[in-house]
Amino acid sequence: MYEKLTDFASIYQAYRKTAKGKHNENEVVRYETNLHMQLWRLKERIENKTIKIGGYHKFMVFDPKKREIQALSFSDRVFQHLLCDKVLMPYFEPKLIYDNAACRKNKGTHFAQNRFSSFLRDHYKKYGSKGYILKFDIKGYFNSIHHKVLKEKLKNFPDKDVKKLLYYIIDSYENEPERGIPMGNQSSQWFALYYLDCLDRTIKEKLHIKYYIRYMDDGVLLHQDKEYLKKCLAIIKEQAAKDKLEFNKKTQIFPLCQGVDFLGFHFYLTDTGKVIKKLRTSNKKRFKRRLKRFERQYAKGQISYEEIKRSLASYQGHLKHGHTYKLRKHVISNIKFTQKSNKNETENSF
Repeated sequence: MYEKLTDFASIYQAYRKTAKGKHNENEVVRYETNLHMQLWRLKERIENKTIKIGGYHKFMVFDPKKREIQALSFSDRVFQHLLCDKVLMPYFEPKLIYDNAACRKNKGTHFAQNRFSSFLRDHYKKYGSKGYILKFDIKGYFNSIHHKVLKEKLKNFPDKDVKKLLYYIIDSYENEPERGIPMGNQSSQWFALYYLDCLDRTIKEKLHIKYYIRYMDDGVLLHQDKEYLKKCLAIIKEQAAKDKLEFNKKTQIFPLCQGVDFLGFHFYLTDTGKVIKKLRTSNKKRFKRRLKRFERQYAKGQISYEEIKRSLASYQGHLKHGHTYKLRKHVISNIKFTQKSNKNETENSF
């Protein structure tokens, strides 16, 4: 496996993927000024087994919630892309259950939403609209992953040189002693996908829950029997404890008729078997606040109409995956942005 990391063509492809859409950033411009030498130096460090992580740049994001991101330099991100494409993805992908839906090829949020919708429709055919949902959420997932437990899960990795490298990456960051993996690392996504694999298999193979899907640290189980889901909850809490994790207060069992929040939408199953997806109230409020912010920025000339248009086009694409016609019609379509100057006034709408 380690030899795959030394192939120059693969290193170049990793650079291309890492730089995509970022060629105007200063860090990338500096890297590309001496591109050939940068890539050959990376190849030499891999061959000599002297790969080192230069440290993490930390910054905060506030959408959808406040969290700290730990980001690597561009050079280190190129290596991360190479490692994931050539080693981690081929190794982990066959080991994961089908319904582990985050950050995998041909999967993601829309796959998970459609998959859960199909679960609801299939459940309705067998049991009608009666049933219960167990929804779990891991408390501070990335920051809670335990280094010793993760290394134990990787102890049978077939290449000792790659395993040593993975251990080094795991130990390159900690949120508190022996805990935490950096959210900005591409390798962290694969670690996080695999870390809960025992829990996934407990649910699917031991508890025989057919209607189960997980998106990173959010999991949903659908079953007709509330008492059985209580049993399931006790068992998966035990498994989480073995992995030195705990569920947060969002973890609970409730009737299917109440619907469930999942990946930004609230899912309902009607008495006729139709699945309705409405944007969560918190997401709707956040989106309206964003529009107000755009209005203020545009009025002051701090953002262009084209920038607003691109942002809203992306968001409309997301909204079209749910039952959001009224929101798109009345909130987005009728919005007007006015920019005033000393000489004239410019107005644009969607």
